[in-house]
Amino acid sequence: MVILGIDPGCSGALVLITEQGGYIDHLNMPTIKVGTKSRVNGAAAAAWLRKYQINEAFLEQVGAMPGQGTASMFTFGHAAGVAEGLLQGLNIPYTLVTPQAWKKAAGLIGSDKDAARSRAIQLYPELRFLDAKAKGQAIADALLIARFGSGIK
Repeated sequence: MVILGIDPGCSGALVLITEQGGYIDHLNMPTIKVGTKSRVNGAAAAAWLRKYQINEAFLEQVGAMPGQGTASMFTFGHAAGVAEGLLQGLNIPYTLVTPQAWKKAAGLIGSDKDAARSRAIQLYPELRFLDAKAKGQAIADALLIARFGSGIK
């Protein structure tokens, strides 16, 4: 069984694991420039997803955050919508997962933002790309979302 975890957003990531939690592959969210703005490149993400027989996906359910500007909220919401549309268009069954639910399962409630990356490094010490601060954070989040979906702590 192949499980997909998605941390949405232009700086997000997609991660594939086995139902036992074994790492398969990841993709930093591909983007394109539209004017001065970055947008998720849905065609590139779809091409990557089609290479795999994905049984189920888990997508972080996002919402507006206090203090976030309207333009950045729109961009983030657009990226999350592209991710959900990809899953629907490719007929991949999916579940929306709140950040609180997957973070609780990973033991991260009350921790700082980098705690997810630290936890992923503990679980997957061989995945050296997790060491990268920003990109590693997105991959770590998607990895932990996938683990939550598979039922692995």
